[in-house]
Amino acid sequence: MATYYREPSRTFSEYLLLPNLTTKDCTPDKIMLHTPMTKFTKGGLPALSLNIPFSSAVMQAVSDDRMAVALARSGGISFLFNSQPVEEQAAMVRRVKGYKSGFVVSQSNLTPDHTLRDVLALKAKTGHSTVAVTDDGTPNGKLLGIVTGRDYRTSRDPLHKRVGDFMTPFFKLVCGTSGLTLPDANDLIWEHKLNCLPIIDGQQRLQYLVFRKDYDQNKENPLELLDGNKSYVVGAGINTRDYTTRVPALVKAGVDVLVIDSSDGYSEWQRDTIAYVKSNFDVPIGAGNVVDREGFLYLVEAGADFIKVGIGGGSICITREQKGIGRGQASALIEVAQARDQYFEETGTYIPICSDGGIVHDYHITLALAMGADFVMMGRYFARFDESPTKKLKVGNNFVKEFWGEGSNRARNWQRYDSGGSDSLSFEEGVDSYVPYAGGLQENMEKTLSKIRSTMCNCGALAIDELQKKARITVVSGTSLIEGGAHDVMLKESAFSAE
Repeated sequence: MATYYREPSRTFSEYLLLPNLTTKDCTPDKIMLHTPMTKFTKGGLPALSLNIPFSSAVMQAVSDDRMAVALARSGGISFLFNSQPVEEQAAMVRRVKGYKSGFVVSQSNLTPDHTLRDVLALKAKTGHSTVAVTDDGTPNGKLLGIVTGRDYRTSRDPLHKRVGDFMTPFFKLVCGTSGLTLPDANDLIWEHKLNCLPIIDGQQRLQYLVFRKDYDQNKENPLELLDGNKSYVVGAGINTRDYTTRVPALVKAGVDVLVIDSSDGYSEWQRDTIAYVKSNFDVPIGAGNVVDREGFLYLVEAGADFIKVGIGGGSICITREQKGIGRGQASALIEVAQARDQYFEETGTYIPICSDGGIVHDYHITLALAMGADFVMMGRYFARFDESPTKKLKVGNNFVKEFWGEGSNRARNWQRYDSGGSDSLSFEEGVDSYVPYAGGLQENMEKTLSKIRSTMCNCGALAIDELQKKARITVVSGTSLIEGGAHDVMLKESAFSAE
């Protein structure tokens, strides 16, 4: 006989937080949103943590290298979508890792015999406006000069003009030497009013570039998520089909963390994928998605470093109506969090969980954290912003951005829904849609984070783990949902409602 769960499958909208005493010490500026991302033992530290509990979904319409840079700059992480050729995903990783660093290995290099045409082509390919000119065109060749946009005029200079004829030559450059500290390098930049400081060794061979803009951005974004080399942290999705090809390329490119992207993670396919990664590479890997204790424990025993929770709760996901499988996001998260806490108590190993899907309103994020999630993964939320890779369109009188699911025919990501059958998508589990355009990521996300911090103050919690211990959560009725919004009034237009 089938097993029946008598408790209804509940969503975040069916719950509210009850306030606790707010002390005078509990103010929004003191709230810490730092959270573990990978497993750790009691008394130890995780290999990877987040400065804010946000990750962007493994989706074509959400997570490319531009989104990864923007989100890491604010303290979160993106997982670059894997429904693309291996080489293109690895190239995205390299672009993120090279975008921000105290000491950047030059990725745009030419020789003096190249031409302006080569400079423009390289700029179009990499997006870099600074080109190092070395004797052999490599990142570590003998430095002969630098080319920036101030060294040429496309309206007047012929495309065949030699780089050696218009570059800023070495003898005019201010350079630092190997062993220079980052603060000293920044002092040189400010003293000489530079935008870029080359770092060379005793044989004049180029080692690194240090940029003024990196210093400015670091001061403006104190929560930046950086690795030990001060490069942005970036994740990447993989599937259970081509991982023996994809993972080595991503690791070589410098990826910080992997996640298996699948609609259903409770499978032997994921166990085998985790085993391969753990046996061959020193890189954390998350797994999922699961909705119950059994699925969680299976992936934990397989070696996963974090677990994603949620099936069918995404705004563009139609898995539940197509296959009749899934669970309300709140119910799934509550059960998995209980299993995680029990596992920690019994073994001393803490496995972070990521709540993936089911977020409609900002307060749902706070509820997810209170229910036990260490961080959340969102697609629709990030798809609305300038930094997402999709087109901004005008539909009627409103601006929108395109947003489609990985289970849609447009994405053609059959590997995400692979059950060991044919190499194709036999039916859709996602839709192709629009989301209202919202503007830039940073300004919108700061509003969301402000709401989270304010609610945590109401709950008397200064950190996420404290919120999980202190939170008091109640089920709400349908009529109380109506009561919770504006009702029985005629609303005026306001500056806030117009945004």
